[in-house]
This record gives sequence, structure tokens and C-alpha cells, in this order.
Amino acid sequence: MKTQCGKWLLAIIIILNAQTLFGQKLIRQESCDTKPYQAQIDSLKTFFTARGYILLREASMTMVSEYEMPIIVPMSKGALYEFIFIGDPSSRLYEVRMYDYDENQVVYKKNMWGDVDGNIISYAYVPRSSEYHMIKPVQVNKTKKKMCGYVMLLKKVKNDTSYPNSQASASR
Repeated sequence: MKTQCGKWLLAIIIILNAQTLFGQKLIRQESCDTKPYQAQIDSLKTFFTARGYILLREASMTMVSEYEMPIIVPMSKGALYEFIFIGDPSSRLYEVRMYDYDENQVVYKKNMWGDVDGNIISYAYVPRSSEYHMIKPVQVNKTKKKMCGYVMLLKKVKNDTSYPNSQASASR
């Protein structure tokens, strides 16, 4: 009788664990085609590397309209970083929020379709402490549910004396 109850209990545990295991879907970041953005990407890389920045990270990502795509990056205290988000040109709204380790919002940028900056959001940031930061870009598109987004994180490594506003951009 005890072995019969033990078998039933074991069977129930296995069934419950199997439902939990198979019921969860993994959410993975998927890359996408960056050909429509390649000229913008190359231009921005050239612009910032000429001003003493190095490219730390870059990624294309498939995004769903109206859903944030969280990106976690380590940042060092006192260093100057530049974050760039390029959204689908047909989207009507682009937003980027950045949070520090304590989940305080430290940056908020918003572009609308037709703005001067269009589908590109770029901002400089100097962290107050060395810690992980979460960056959440989002775009809203009326006609497409899924679209492509592209992000770059650059870090200033040397001063550029040939560009007259290099110190002004550091104080943004």
C-alpha cells in the first residue's frame, strides 16, 4: 500500500513539473536585417570614433510595437558614454529610458515621427557609480507588429581637440 501511494505521489509530482517546464516559453532576443539602417549606422560609427569613442556593444533586435526591449550594460563611474538607438523609420514614436542599479530613471528621451532626429535617439551619460544600468528602448508602429531596432553603446577613451564642441557634449 505504501509503495502504491509513493508511486502515485511521484507521478503527480512529475506531471506538475512537466506542466511547468513545458508551459514556459523562452523569450530570446532575435537579430534582424539592418540593411535599411546601414548607412546611418556607418555614419554614426565614423562620427563618434573620430571624436575619441570606442564601440563597446552593438546589436540589432527584433522588437514588438509598444513593448520595451530591456538591455543591461555595465558602466564605470565618471566615464562618458554615448547610447544610440535607431528605430524603424515608419514608426511614429521612439522612446528610450535608462535606469541605474537602484531602478531610478536617469535618462528619458522621446522622438516622434517627423522630428528633426527622426528615428535616431542619441544621448551622452556619465554614471555616478560603477554599476549595471538597464536601457529600455521602445517604438510604436501602427502598421507593423514586429520591426527592427538597432542599438550602440560607445565610450569616450580619448579627448578630441579638433572638434570644437567636444567638451560641450561631455557636459550634456
